[in-house]
Amino acid sequence: MTDTRAHRTIDAIWKMEAARIIGGLARVVRDVGLAEDLAQDALLAALEQWPVKGVPPSPGAWLMATAKNKAIDRLRRDANFRRKLDAIGHELDIMGEAAPVDDLPETITDDVLRLIFVACHPVLAHEAQIALTLRIVCGLTTEEIARAQMAPETTVQQRIVRAKRKLSDAGVRFEDILPEDFAARLQAVLQVVYLIYNEGYAASGGEQYLRLSLSDEALRLGRILAHQAPHESEVHALLALMELQASRARARTDAEGTPVSLPEQNRALWDRLQIKRGLDALDRARTLAGPPGVYYVQAAIAACHARATDVAATDWPQISALYSLLYEMTGSPVVRLNHAMAAGMAYGPAAGLHLLEPLESEPALKDYPPLWAARGDLLERAGRPAEARAAFETAAAMTRNAPERRALLKRAEALPIA
Repeated sequence: MTDTRAHRTIDAIWKMEAARIIGGLARVVRDVGLAEDLAQDALLAALEQWPVKGVPPSPGAWLMATAKNKAIDRLRRDANFRRKLDAIGHELDIMGEAAPVDDLPETITDDVLRLIFVACHPVLAHEAQIALTLRIVCGLTTEEIARAQMAPETTVQQRIVRAKRKLSDAGVRFEDILPEDFAARLQAVLQVVYLIYNEGYAASGGEQYLRLSLSDEALRLGRILAHQAPHESEVHALLALMELQASRARARTDAEGTPVSLPEQNRALWDRLQIKRGLDALDRARTLAGPPGVYYVQAAIAACHARATDVAATDWPQISALYSLLYEMTGSPVVRLNHAMAAGMAYGPAAGLHLLEPLESEPALKDYPPLWAARGDLLERAGRPAEARAAFETAAAMTRNAPERRALLKRAEALPIA
């Protein structure tokens, strides 16, 4: 196997296995930063050995075993080795696969989900909780996290470093999450799971538009949470939202991996079984007590798309109204952007452009490609092709995702310059 091919293979395996390995190690060594260091040591060993010896039959198990050995070596170098080894006991010998979902009646036994709950410890500020989890669970770079949080890269790097130190200094343990901890951290955990999903649904950078391993992992975690918290409306609403959005996955890119816009998607490729699961989860959320939350409103928007046979049959006025409600709930400029697009579909492109105009001076959206892509779409439908072309070119220059850039440039090239 060539070095290049081996490195691509290792990269793919690492993206699939890293969160589980770090979560398992963190449960045992009880330190997030140390667990990540040990996992990285195992990755380096793979990069050194696999191009020469070949990829092992069970690469995930190999990485976990290597990380365990690195943990033991690290402890042996520690002056307090025997005390720490006694405390850890035989756990390093019994680390294995997480328990299946059906075995989760009372405690969180899934290592990845447990790791998210630990990273969402209240000793950390909310922004630090999000940044740390996206780094460890998703494996996102600080640049990607900075774009997700709309913050400077140096700020995000500092958040991650300080968060690891705070958890270590506070002696945060990785025992089962208590019921009161579960309730206190649940909203932060839901936000993290949805951010994981979003990075898989539309990658912020790289050579792939979809990172299905991430969106699949977020769905897996959402299903566990729904089992774990059957009476929490927003848990079922988030699961509904992810199921409904994921149902369109096969139609969202063409054969070359280039994004296909919603109006152009072949709806025959939408997964009807997954849509049913999403609608069932939304019905479950609706039956539970409490006012609708942000995930419920977003899931209701996704349901409008899922129920429509085509773009013309979509209830755009309802979607526009739901986005208006969501903006009242969140104050998010991204939601305002989505509202402008929905209004443009419901009431004509002029209405959308009117709502979009104030957002062009919104600091948080200064380098946000979807803003300019939305402007291009509305301008094109308003019969202003030269301006639309310029907007698409601006969006293409901003995006760091290669397939998205190709799609935007293709739309720009189809329009006249003047």
